Amino acid sequence: MIQSIFILNNLGDIIIEKHYRGLINRAVCDYFWEEVTKAPNPNEVLPVIQTPKYYLIHIQRNSLFFLSVVSVETSPLLVIEFLHRVGDVFTDYFEKLNEINIRENFVTVYQLLDELLDNGFPFTTEPNALMEIIPTSNVLRKFVGGFTGSSSMSGYLPDGSLSNTPWRKMGVKYATNEIYFDIIEEIHTTVEQNGMPSYTEVSGEIQSLSKLSGMPDLLLTFQNPHILDDVSFHPCVRYNRFEQNKVLSFVPPDGNYKLMSYRVKGQLQLPLYVKPQISLNSASGSGRVNIMVGSKLPANAKNVIEELVVIIPFPKNLTTTNFTTNVGSIQIDDITKTCRWIIGKLPKEKTPMLEGSVSLSAVSPSSSSTSSSSGSNIPAIASSDASPIVQVEFKITQYSASGLKVDSLALHNENYKPYKGVRSITKAGKFHVRS
Repeated sequence: MIQSIFILNNLGDIIIEKHYRGLINRAVCDYFWEEVTKAPNPNEVLPVIQTPKYYLIHIQRNSLFFLSVVSVETSPLLVIEFLHRVGDVFTDYFEKLNEINIRENFVTVYQLLDELLDNGFPFTTEPNALMEIIPTSNVLRKFVGGFTGSSSMSGYLPDGSLSNTPWRKMGVKYATNEIYFDIIEEIHTTVEQNGMPSYTEVSGEIQSLSKLSGMPDLLLTFQNPHILDDVSFHPCVRYNRFEQNKVLSFVPPDGNYKLMSYRVKGQLQLPLYVKPQISLNSASGSGRVNIMVGSKLPANAKNVIEELVVIIPFPKNLTTTNFTTNVGSIQIDDITKTCRWIIGKLPKEKTPMLEGSVSLSAVSPSSSSTSSSSGSNIPAIASSDASPIVQVEFKITQYSASGLKVDSLALHNENYKPYKGVRSITKAGKFHVRS
């Protein structure tokens, strides 16, 4: 049971507050912000904070904090999942989830919060149903609403809201029936100095776009479902069928939706290697940097590693840098003391290398520790002479890090044959390499 929801920016200012079960003083947010200011990084704040009267449960999305206030015993994971759903809905409506879009769409935000929760309990959380009740904003609708004072909310319930498939509206018709699945995976790993990963995990989700007429009943099978762990499903999936046969049986929503999410654990083959050699010495006021990046994909693989970026965090006593690279470009942030080596598409004909030197100023023992800027995911350096932990970003299309593959998709309850498409995308999650 959620009492109130607050949305704060990265300065602690309250942008939105919505109360469901009585008014709660916004001073309760001071307990939360005190924990944020004490933490070395906002990402390290505990998701559940206890106050003398309430429990504060929060998530962080794009430098925004979604904070819920709970007064009775409630499952924290339920609240966290709901807050993530709120963030997803706002992203669907406003394309980019940021403070500017929240402020420019105050009316729509409050209308959505009214529908998402009813007396503190999750109510309408399906994006497709919400868009039938609350249309997405546009310039003309804002102008007409402001001029006439009329509401943009629909005066009727969406089709199918009273059926046993509330996520799908009735009477859907398409001239061309098609459905697409995107298997999106992120690799989380920590690679030690010897080049061996000490920890590897893949978190994935299957996003789908459905444009099917009528009330289709689908059966999706995988070639290797046994590798899936910690699975969670859209409400449309019949969980018992998956428990018994490891297949997905469901009536899909119309439009975009997340079908399922999962994890795959174990020592998986990484698609690329990063070999950083970084030595820093404040006593001499200098340091050397040498980084090599290469592909570990098979030589005959058609997959291409794209959007490749190597991020090197330096201590705050960094003064100057002198880097050269044979591939890509280098950006130095003088405020965060972070180097971004932007490689882009990893070439096959040569190995990208970055090398050079840095200059360091003398530091006192009390100022030897440093941390990343607010909202950053870059690991902090323990001291000015400690070797940085390099972070890597990349994207590979038509590649599944876990090896998950779709075997077949069968359609029942309708007599047409839809067009089907499956695409795999692998990205870097928390991909860290020790130097």
